[in-house]
Amino acid sequence: MAKFDSVITDVEIRACRTAKRDTYDNWSVADGMNFTVITLTDSQGIKGTSFGFGALDATIAGKTMSAIKPFFLGRTPCDTEKALKEFENFDRKWNHVPIYAYAPFDNACWDIKGKIAELPVYKMLGAAREEIPVYVSSGVLPSVDAYVAESLDAKAKGYRGYKLHPPGMVEGGKVEMDIAAYKAVRAAVGPDFPLMADPVIGHDYEEALKVGRELEKLDFLWLEEPVLDVDFNSLRKLRKKLDIPIIATEVLAGANYSTAMYIANDIVDIVRSDVSWRGGISAVMKTAHMAEAFGVRCELHTTIYHALEMVQLHVALAISNCQFFELCYPTEPLDFGTKNKLEIKNGLLQAPKGPGLGIDYDWDFIDKHTLAIY
Repeated sequence: MAKFDSVITDVEIRACRTAKRDTYDNWSVADGMNFTVITLTDSQGIKGTSFGFGALDATIAGKTMSAIKPFFLGRTPCDTEKALKEFENFDRKWNHVPIYAYAPFDNACWDIKGKIAELPVYKMLGAAREEIPVYVSSGVLPSVDAYVAESLDAKAKGYRGYKLHPPGMVEGGKVEMDIAAYKAVRAAVGPDFPLMADPVIGHDYEEALKVGRELEKLDFLWLEEPVLDVDFNSLRKLRKKLDIPIIATEVLAGANYSTAMYIANDIVDIVRSDVSWRGGISAVMKTAHMAEAFGVRCELHTTIYHALEMVQLHVALAISNCQFFELCYPTEPLDFGTKNKLEIKNGLLQAPKGPGLGIDYDWDFIDKHTLAIY
């Protein structure tokens, strides 16, 4: 029988990049997609693995993550709560790693814990459901017609909603372009299909207010990150003046701590978290439960790569205050590095199978695309 008091004896951090492409779309850049892969091995030979964020250069992201390696060596992988708390002190003392660095280590520990217990992680967390509705998010598309075509395609494929990353966010904040896209998509998909807007800090306060009022007329579900997450005053004013929910916090440092302040100070209506940028499974569960205690939804932000979305699925199934699961669209370019795939039936993402995270990694693919190992 596997033991719960084993210790981590090896930490491997891979910096990886997918191959260059002659053609590319919003999610597979011509120079390749950067990602990291972290594997922890315990003293009884059980391995836990998680993809991690690769930023613009996986070799830099991986090297940054290597600063955490000595923190986990010798630790008991089952003691994730202890690690999360003690990491606060470790990181404060001359480390200060980026917000995405810790998460894959925590996720990998949960993978080991589930394998020891012979249970899927979402069952260990306390399953709230066995499936969750999926909406898809656009890239920044070249025309209004392109948004219309993509939204109709997503609806026809059975997805439960569509979110626009509008054209103005790369055109100097041209509000008219954004509103035209929002109106055209609503007209195309009809009045009952869920739509969301995410300009990714594309506006100042006045522009966001104007856009928000138009979105209210179009019955969009939310306006996401219209200004910087740390533009507290603008977010609070928007929340007070608009009826459409304002959603933010996906790029905040401080996980549940900072998110709690947003709720306590009425800065947003809905909060964001994810297992990539916000501290891994352990931190996201804290954030979601804290939000739930205040009657606030915690919508999970896409982790981009499907191999990491498989990790996030465990959290999504273990919390009650998340309405949707987000995937980038089209989905195919981000589906790499695993042999098993996300299973979607009738627009509902299905629970994973098997112990731990339940991910069957494609190590031939990962080996082929590894740039460095730390």
